[in-house]
Amino acid sequence: MYNLPYGKTQILVDIQGRHQVKVIKPMDTAEVPDEKKEIEKALKNPIKSMRLSEIAGSGKKAVIIVNDITRPTPTAKLLPPLISELKSGGLEDVTIIFGLGIHRKQTEEEKRFILGDLYGKVISVEHNIDDCVNLGTTSRGTPVEVLKHVAEADIVICTGTVEFHYYAGYSGGAKSILPAVSSKKSIYANHAFMLDPKSAAGRLDGPVRGDIEEAGTILGIDFILNVVLNERKEIIFAAAGDYIEAHRKCAAFLDKMSKIEVEPADIIIVSPGGWPKDIDIFQSHKALEHARNAVKEGGSILLVAECKEGYGNRVFEEWLKSGRDEVISRFKAGFVMGGHKAALIAALTKKVDLYLISSLPDEISKRAYFIPSSLENALNMAIGKCPGPAKIIVMPYGGSTLVASRQ
Repeated sequence: MYNLPYGKTQILVDIQGRHQVKVIKPMDTAEVPDEKKEIEKALKNPIKSMRLSEIAGSGKKAVIIVNDITRPTPTAKLLPPLISELKSGGLEDVTIIFGLGIHRKQTEEEKRFILGDLYGKVISVEHNIDDCVNLGTTSRGTPVEVLKHVAEADIVICTGTVEFHYYAGYSGGAKSILPAVSSKKSIYANHAFMLDPKSAAGRLDGPVRGDIEEAGTILGIDFILNVVLNERKEIIFAAAGDYIEAHRKCAAFLDKMSKIEVEPADIIIVSPGGWPKDIDIFQSHKALEHARNAVKEGGSILLVAECKEGYGNRVFEEWLKSGRDEVISRFKAGFVMGGHKAALIAALTKKVDLYLISSLPDEISKRAYFIPSSLENALNMAIGKCPGPAKIIVMPYGGSTLVASRQ
């Protein structure tokens, strides 16, 4: 019996027969460090940077950029020690910025969840893509247009979780600036580089990541606090300081824990990891990108994702009104944010059977090019295609696990 996270619950699957089953998930740390001490250790020993208390100063204005509700970052645990460091340096003017990028606005309940005990006690502002100022242009031609509140701050602090990202290589670091607090024009220009083969999960040399970090340099990121989480969303590693070097420490730790080579499989059963990673199809898609390289052509991927908020992106939904071939052709003709995921899913269905086990009506799943099914029926159909015992990979935490095919 295997457990697959599904929303805030789980789905069980029993795989009967002589099939070869391999469970792939992040390395489980035998001993989880004290989360508070891990954060404090990182803040007291920043990488290539002064301590935040030394950067701070009386009369300065600081912003701390935090992830929105679509990310698992334990922001409520990161903010108190960060604010304490600032105050010990004499700085009192702190504003929390929710880095929405082009995501939807959040409810007050969601903001309360993110901020924890600090809700109502700190000033917080949501990103507004229409209130950005131009700070320059990257060498790749991307305009650096950043939220005015951030651009005018004396001290810019970025927070986040470092996970694999299917075109930025890894999340975290300067992604708190681009796309999190950037204009739509900046975001679209940057994301167009995902067409480059180097823009892939687990790579740091891709043009999307390079462009993001150049934007961070143009703005001037003063300090970051990034963390790595285990499958239970506990902090197992933290790094602070320089926005590139501290990010690299987290990326290296993540590689040791979660980058795994496997023999190509006939079937992959993958969950993004439960809420909020499976909040909608748009977010759940990331797990497909982490699994796709380990499935045989003609095989099957079974995506177990609740997707209670449906498609998750208006442009994505609009593109899904077209057939697979048309969507792929549109994507090749020119990058459009939102439409890119429709094209990537459509292209994947030409190589494998793609099932969706979700809470959505069948017609919504079908429009997104998936085969809607229960997990049991999908597994039976996928096994039925195999001439003999199937090689099956189970990925309970596909949003934070990267598999590569060992040919």
